[in-house]
Amino acid sequence: MPMSRISEIQLDDSNLPPPTPEIEQERRVAMYDLLEDNSFVLPARDGRAAPEGPYKLNLAIRDKRLVFDVETSDESKVAEFHLSLGPFRQVVKDYFQICKSYFDAVKTLPPSQIETIDMARRGIHNEGSRVLQERLEGKVEVDADTARRLFTLICVLHFGA
Repeated sequence: MPMSRISEIQLDDSNLPPPTPEIEQERRVAMYDLLEDNSFVLPARDGRAAPEGPYKLNLAIRDKRLVFDVETSDESKVAEFHLSLGPFRQVVKDYFQICKSYFDAVKTLPPSQIETIDMARRGIHNEGSRVLQERLEGKVEVDADTARRLFTLICVLHFGA
């Protein structure tokens, strides 16, 4: 198993309202998929190689910033970086709107219309993961699938923020 990966993830949602069943399901699926397969490579800093993983990732929103707190499996702090939420606001808003449309559609619309909404949902999700990869540049390298799953968890944290 590769060492440059996340082996444990915690979301600090203690100050958030309880999620809807749909949001909770998205969270469970994203966390499961993320832990099953991810790539999380910390770059060398100050001429020193990053400590080997696997890593424990704590995600939180504090003071209107997205916080990535990274530890080794023995809970030694490896890195902490804060990202402005500004670049995520519109794509998260769009993602929630399209998800609501999707969840409503599956109850009443024919499969062809559900598929159209789902394609739009995936497009917005891809945009969010692209923004995340850009914002993480120089801090950590993640592949597209890892970025998609992390974006889902960022949306979960945004839900109540």
